[in-house]
Formats: sequence, structure tokens, C-alpha cells
Amino acid sequence: MKILSCVLIFLSFSYAQSYTFLLNKYDKELELESKIIGKIASSSLSKDIVLFIPKITEAERNIYSKIFTIGLTCEESNFIFVKKNFPEENLCKNANKLYFTNNYKKLLSNNRFFGAFFWSKSRPNIVFIKSRLVKNNISLPNSYKQFVEDL
Repeated sequence: MKILSCVLIFLSFSYAQSYTFLLNKYDKELELESKIIGKIASSSLSKDIVLFIPKITEAERNIYSKIFTIGLTCEESNFIFVKKNFPEENLCKNANKLYFTNNYKKLLSNNRFFGAFFWSKSRPNIVFIKSRLVKNNISLPNSYKQFVEDL
């Protein structure tokens, strides 16, 4: 009986790798998200990017730090990516910072954000507001012109 139990445990461990796809999928989505945000941030700012994500998780920190310098506070950052509900009064008031979100409704309701990257129906979506791009002196490459909306 002990031998049978040991064999079953060994077999279950040998197939356990095939069940880690859920964790890897999340990492892949985060990696894709970080690459897209990296391209947007680098095309929006001409200087080195210091990213601040309120309430950042350790997994997000690990993935985003491959592309960005991660700021610990809003004040020391120049690109703020608000991913979760975060009280607006906790964000810094400096006008020299660019604000981006992952929530389309937040983009429409708050003039601080110049664009949004969000998932809809398992597909990534990017939206920029034309008037806010002009206000922040952001000139995007032609490859992003299809994502600009005039609201």
C-alpha cells in the first residue's frame, strides 16, 4: 500500500507542471500589458520613464521593473498608471506627470487621464483622448493614430 501511495504521489508531481498554466497565463498577460504600456510611455515622454502604479502587487513589480524604473511614490514618478480604484486625492497634484488608466469609464469621467489600456472580451484595447493629448503636448507615432478618439 505504501508503494502504491508513493507511486501515485510521484506521478501527480510529474504532471503538476501542466497545471501551472493558470499562473503562467497571468504572467503572460502582465508581460503583454507592460510591453504595451512601455511603448505608450516611451512615445509619450522624451525623458527616462519612472513609473508609479498605486497598490502595485509583487508580480506586477517584478514584470514592470524589467521595462521601467519603478517609483515608490507618485511625486518621484513622471508616468502614473492607475490600475485599481485609488482615491484621487492620494495622487500627486503635479501637472508635469502623465496619467494613464486601465479603466475606460475612468478615462471618460476624469480629465487627468490622457488614455486607457484595458481588456475587453479577452482582447487588449487602447484609447487616447485627442484633446488631452494636445493639452499634455503628446505627439504619438502614426501607429497609434487609430486609437485616438475625439470626444
